[in-house]
Amino acid sequence: MNLKLSFVFSVLFVCAAIAQNGNPNDYLSAQFHKERREALRAKMPKNSVAVFFGNPIRNRANDVDFIYHQDPDFYYLTGYKEPNSVLVIFSNNQTNKDGKSFNELLYVQEKNPRAEQWTGVRLGTEGAKKELGFENAFNGAAFLNSGIDYASFDTVFFKEFEEDTRNSKNEKADLYKLIGAFKSQIGYNEKVKSQMDSNVQNEINTKKSITSKKATINTKSILTYMASLREKKSKEELVLLTKAVRISAMGQREIMKAMHPGMSETEIQGIHEFVYKKYGSEFEGYPSIVGAGNNGCVLHYIENSKMKVENDLVLMDLGAEYHGYTADVTRTIPANGKFSTEQKLIYDLVYDAQEAGIAAAKIGNNFNAPDAAARKIISAGLVKLGIVKTEQESRKYFPHGTSHHIGLDVHDPGLYNAFEADMVVTVEPGIYIPIGSDCDKKWWGIAVRIEDDILITTNGPVNLSGEAPRKSNEIEALMNEKSVLDTFFVPSLD
Repeated sequence: MNLKLSFVFSVLFVCAAIAQNGNPNDYLSAQFHKERREALRAKMPKNSVAVFFGNPIRNRANDVDFIYHQDPDFYYLTGYKEPNSVLVIFSNNQTNKDGKSFNELLYVQEKNPRAEQWTGVRLGTEGAKKELGFENAFNGAAFLNSGIDYASFDTVFFKEFEEDTRNSKNEKADLYKLIGAFKSQIGYNEKVKSQMDSNVQNEINTKKSITSKKATINTKSILTYMASLREKKSKEELVLLTKAVRISAMGQREIMKAMHPGMSETEIQGIHEFVYKKYGSEFEGYPSIVGAGNNGCVLHYIENSKMKVENDLVLMDLGAEYHGYTADVTRTIPANGKFSTEQKLIYDLVYDAQEAGIAAAKIGNNFNAPDAAARKIISAGLVKLGIVKTEQESRKYFPHGTSHHIGLDVHDPGLYNAFEADMVVTVEPGIYIPIGSDCDKKWWGIAVRIEDDILITTNGPVNLSGEAPRKSNEIEALMNEKSVLDTFFVPSLD
């Protein structure tokens, strides 16, 4: 499919999902979210309550915030996309002071005309009732004095509170630990400096009081409950996820035709993301990875700063996000349109490994089956090529796992047991041989990863990203086609 035809297709693709107000109308239904809450409630023990907080607003710099992204679990259960929100789910029906029965409460941002003038219309309580189907929706301030007696429950479930900085166990002095040490040194816990810290301290005090009374605090089981729900996709989810995957595959197709040695990694990234936008994708599901040559040996290389990819292999790991659901598709192609002898040998080995991995992704097999199948092929192949002496050594050139769930997160939660129908997983073997490796120099700087998104069905695995060529000869053939971008130039700024 050439770019002109794909853009015609994109118009049809997008228009079918546009409501009369000009906005998309193919989001998950209120009924979907309600059913997910009911499914969670069915997993909760009697006389328990689960509390979910939306994601915090995160600051980028000065008075500029990052684009807001709702906590995936919160969105999965509510469909609410704004910050400053709380969901409370009760395992058993409760009765309010008016004698009315309820089993869930949603707290949302209050309507604020001045704030909405700057940052957009808020749904408010009435919108939450009408559009999301919540009978009991309140302004967030009501949660501060909700009157919920948490100590009266046997178990209170909630996830650990989010932190703006990561606590890396592998770093002795990351920012998280530095801030923690500083707080300790100045007695920060005793000297509350902000409303946020006051709220957190209140939560800590609440936790202490609950523990000293009756309820058991549980921050682990709720993760297991949510993982068990999210690892299998509903029909509604599969529509959105399949669309995200197909958009990503189209991005890979178009760059195959447009690629040339004079391109920069950033330009390649931009073409992918331009195609995503043409198809209605709101965001990228994760930072785009475009690594030429040795840069591809960095598994999560996101700098994308090489000015010319020259005649290197270019590893492109990118995924479109559509209505919250993200794809994860990787292709590796020769910038000049033709694999060298060494490049092709490594590429075809990874392709064979992926074929074995995909075949192993079937109902009843252990989640590690694709990895075992792919690793067996790669280990034997690297020995045969003389790159390693023993199969055990191959892990240094294939250092990651082969599969993970995708969905609202690019690494979606799951129980990672046996495959079941309606799971969507990646199969992504790779070989990475950095410059300076203990092998013949002719292999140095070659990095190959092939990644597809696989739907598990009763009829076997289905490759949702199959529209992007994988075979080396098919890639070369598509790269030989003309691109409408061949004649697209921008004026020099020099």
